[in-house]
Amino acid sequence: MNFTSVDNSSYLDDSISVNMRTTTSTKKLLTINYEKKSEEYLATFSTWSDHEQLLFVGNLLQNMHSHQHGQINSFLSPMLQRDFIGRLSSCGLENLSEKILEYLDDQSLKSSELVCREWYHVISEGMLWKKLIERKVLSDILWHDLSERRGWNKYLFRQLLINKDQHKRNEFYRYLYPEILRDINQLETNWRTGNYQLERIQCQSRNSKGVYCLQYDNQKIISGLRDNTIKIWDRKSLECIKILTGHNGSVLCLQYDDKMIISGSSDSTIRIWNIETGELLNTLLHHCDAVLHLRFIDKMMITCSKDRSIAVWEINSPIDIVMRRVLVGHRAAVNVVDFDNKYIVSASGDRTIKVWKTTTCEFVRTFLGHKRGIACLQYRDQLVISGSSDNTIRIWDIECGACLRILEGHDELVRCIRFDSKVIVSGAYDGKIKIWNLQAALDPRSQTSSLCLKTITEHNGRVFRLQFDEFQIISSSHDDTILCFNFLQPERQYSLDLNSINSSPILNIDQTQIDNFTSTIKSTDNCNTDEILDRTTVNDLQIQVPALSRASSSSNSGN
Repeated sequence: MNFTSVDNSSYLDDSISVNMRTTTSTKKLLTINYEKKSEEYLATFSTWSDHEQLLFVGNLLQNMHSHQHGQINSFLSPMLQRDFIGRLSSCGLENLSEKILEYLDDQSLKSSELVCREWYHVISEGMLWKKLIERKVLSDILWHDLSERRGWNKYLFRQLLINKDQHKRNEFYRYLYPEILRDINQLETNWRTGNYQLERIQCQSRNSKGVYCLQYDNQKIISGLRDNTIKIWDRKSLECIKILTGHNGSVLCLQYDDKMIISGSSDSTIRIWNIETGELLNTLLHHCDAVLHLRFIDKMMITCSKDRSIAVWEINSPIDIVMRRVLVGHRAAVNVVDFDNKYIVSASGDRTIKVWKTTTCEFVRTFLGHKRGIACLQYRDQLVISGSSDNTIRIWDIECGACLRILEGHDELVRCIRFDSKVIVSGAYDGKIKIWNLQAALDPRSQTSSLCLKTITEHNGRVFRLQFDEFQIISSSHDDTILCFNFLQPERQYSLDLNSINSSPILNIDQTQIDNFTSTIKSTDNCNTDEILDRTTVNDLQIQVPALSRASSSSNSGN
């Protein structure tokens, strides 16, 4: 969005005066006939209707030369320009001006600041950079989570009043915005290059070693172990804060919400625990062999088992869970299930993926393609992505069952897989975690060699489970460890007040300009805001930082 920098208070009068001067300078070239007839023609022209005038002018233009068209255009351009923002402000309607400019993106907002003093005043007084950041936080999960991790959420919305913090001027948010973009840019680069900070949890299992499943949030990691226990770890200190015992076999799958943990085990039971106290609330007995996977959303839970069946449950409360349907169709152990409000998707050792309607449990279709049993899958946004003991990953269209792409790279069974709108992350028995470019994989023109972005080889055993979000991957392994790969650099600090702008490395402008700009801002309490642009260089207001946004939303299921 480009704007012409003009002084809106007088530009229209100036343009008219220019036209008048042009007319005066060329008057000596006019013929006597023109002087006699022009007034008569103009008088006649003024008596016509708007439609007749337009028709006449159109015919007139068609009879003129192209070089004359260019001159006419130079007359028309200034006549068509209207400084609506300045005029609204001069009429006491600054709030309306602010509402209009709120629709601009960051680059357009930068350009608008340079139009004239009135526009800069509206943007500054309306705190439009603050509002732009707040819109990003509300609409983009990456911005929202980053604001919490970096701490600048305390400067947004009403947090300044709640925290009784010092009021921040518009210039503070004007400089905060590119710092956020730089942070996001660095995060994107870290994902592409595999630049991460590694944290390691040694689970110290007493007997059988291995961590089969996990789920995490910002406060904790909950893991299911081969030694029959569920261990809860503090996310910051990585210390074990609670151990749940009760299963008589390995804990193969689990999921939790804010009230309960539901776990499935090789002892064929499903157990429900109080997430706060760790108390065992309920035990479900249905499957006659190991419970390999489970998923629940709101009041619906689906479990699958080595007994080849899929059970559909209704959760009324932790102590009131009723089985509603049993789905039968697979000819081998059902290793994984996933679902939303439209489809249930299951995968089995029989090499097939089956799709069922969620509401009626009616069978829909079978996906065929894997050459060996299927160990894992995820379903979201019309896509199913599966991993198999044939060492491949396949991407499927859920509506038609077509295989869109085959990803090859793992050397052994692909045991776990997760994806969001940008990347696929897979873990395998070869001990490797691979990050794949999902968008490239969905493009049939992409070269196979460009699909795998990074391979991580930190585990010393089979990778059993992983999850990830915008900032990290957390995985578990047969080597009895949980690894946390943090792609958000912890040492990066924001310059969150105007006093620290001078030392901020990301502004990328001359230090003298920064000093001048900072002193200008600090002195605005004693001067007219309209004078700011007179003492501020254009370069101070045109810091170019590429706008990047990585929208990533990963399922918070523990499986």
